[in-house]
Amino acid sequence: MRSVRLLWGAIGLLLACILVLTILLSNGKPSHTDPVQPTGSPDSGGQMGQERIVATVGETNIKYDDLISRLQDKYGAELLNLLIDREAIRQEADSLQVKVTREEIESELSRMQHGYESEEAFYQSMKEQLGLTKSELSEDVYYKLLLERLATRNVKVTDAEVQAYIQEHPEEFQSFIRYHLLKAEVKTKEEANQFIADLNKGHDFGVLAKERSIDGETSKQGGDLGWVEDTDPFLPPYIIQTARTLKVNELSKPIPSKNGFVILQLLEKKETKKTIDQETKEFIRHELALQKAVPLKELLTIIRQNHKATILMPEFK
Repeated sequence: MRSVRLLWGAIGLLLACILVLTILLSNGKPSHTDPVQPTGSPDSGGQMGQERIVATVGETNIKYDDLISRLQDKYGAELLNLLIDREAIRQEADSLQVKVTREEIESELSRMQHGYESEEAFYQSMKEQLGLTKSELSEDVYYKLLLERLATRNVKVTDAEVQAYIQEHPEEFQSFIRYHLLKAEVKTKEEANQFIADLNKGHDFGVLAKERSIDGETSKQGGDLGWVEDTDPFLPPYIIQTARTLKVNELSKPIPSKNGFVILQLLEKKETKKTIDQETKEFIRHELALQKAVPLKELLTIIRQNHKATILMPEFK
């Protein structure tokens, strides 16, 4: 069970980020009791009567009310349902005295970091790819764990079932090796040989990859392929096969590829040894309990009904 289980959190937190934006904008909106400001131009305060201008493109003004209207039209229903879901989960958990501790949240966040170079790299990736801060991710994990705790609170999983799962899925508990690779791809073998010759003369791999590599996914990152696992099913087999033969900092020979020839360089190599400790067994128990429990989406519908969650404005239904 090496899954990071980020999808549920990513969806919720992306909506939460938009919610924060909406709240910030709304907080800045003049109230109906504020005195009407004198009419002015965008150059004098960015405000014309009650129509605040938030941006300009050439001679065109983008108005605050238009921004808010678009945010509400596109994300209003999703945001409202997110708030309803979280409040319903909180009320249900309070009524049943179900809790999630800070230690459990930290444990889940640590589990989500598997496959990343470091904790810092994990949070940096979440920030760059999803726009999520550590606190936002922590909040979403809290509600996810709370809902799962509600779903599994009366579900029993025996030690025998846990052991049976381990025996039936040995591949999930094998140690594995990760490689940090640089990759460049060029059209001809001659270009590949020249690339290698220039590297041997002291040229930087990243600079050459940006200039010459035809691999659009890695060239912008200076050829950095990142960390890949020894059993990664999404990479062409020749990449892993070559990585296994390289020493740290060693360059490969030109490797035939679909679009030409590839050059690899191994930057680092790490082996992760997996042990079936008590924490692993409890994680398996939890996952098996979720399989037995009412599906989370169905449970959430029941919880909303139990707490009489009602959307009052038709446009948000």
